[in-house]
Amino acid sequence: MPQPSAPFRTAPPSPHVDNLRGIALMLLGFFFFAACDAQAKFLTDTLHPVQIVWFRMMGLFLGVVVFLGLRGLHHLRSARPLLQIGRGLTATVSAISFIIGVSYVPLADAVAVTFIAPFLVTIFGALFLREPVGPRRWIAVAVGFCGMLIVIRPGMGVFHPAILFIVVAAFMFAFRQILSRWLSGEDGIGTTIAYTSLTATVVATSMLPFVWVWPADARSWAVAAGLAATAGLGELLVIRALAIAQAVVVAPMQYSMILWGTFYGYIIFADLPDQWTLTGCAIIVASGLYTLHRERVAAKRAAA
Repeated sequence: MPQPSAPFRTAPPSPHVDNLRGIALMLLGFFFFAACDAQAKFLTDTLHPVQIVWFRMMGLFLGVVVFLGLRGLHHLRSARPLLQIGRGLTATVSAISFIIGVSYVPLADAVAVTFIAPFLVTIFGALFLREPVGPRRWIAVAVGFCGMLIVIRPGMGVFHPAILFIVVAAFMFAFRQILSRWLSGEDGIGTTIAYTSLTATVVATSMLPFVWVWPADARSWAVAAGLAATAGLGELLVIRALAIAQAVVVAPMQYSMILWGTFYGYIIFADLPDQWTLTGCAIIVASGLYTLHRERVAAKRAAA
């Protein structure tokens, strides 16, 4: 899944705000996430999705091990350990679903569909957290879903059933963000990421003996190592961006994933999105940016 494990917050955790640097780090982080997704798609020809997720999670796992070694094991203390484990499980299901889907559909299409997640977060926030949602945000949600339908075009002969795995991945990611909001007032970001990484690694490792296939050649091993490295780097860059900049400023940078996904899809798989996909992407991005704008307005009003 292209989106990071760290929860987005409406206020910066540091008094020293550097939005410009945060934007640069966020763009670079999502560049690495897109590279990670492209490498995952490349490996789907020879490796099982669970094995690919395991390689992906190893990058974050090694980073967490270093983090705990430097900062201490007290970061594993959680006020809500069951919720943290549940968040890790949703991350695992989301990643596996995305990789299954992307093995059949173009990378740019898959990335575009995942961006229905912010709209799902709005819906889940209203249902589970009783967050107020005004009519304009509901309209943005409806328009965003229309954009998704334009991308996948059910009933027009281009719909691939595997796209439903991408939808499941987006649902799991959105629910993970809701769990992040529940946990944000009780556990730090370090604790949340540590639990997510450890849970996902344990789950993927437990399934590994049933699906393991040795990579066929040195190139496959190199791609698997690159997959882990770019996943870990993307996580670290996004976490750093959120630490030094306002989330409402850097969050829109996540939509650069569509550009990176199109770029990698073309140079590696010779896939170019058609005009319908580009139109649907534009609608999804515009609706998503408007939703983020309304959230920013609501946060300002709440602060006032």
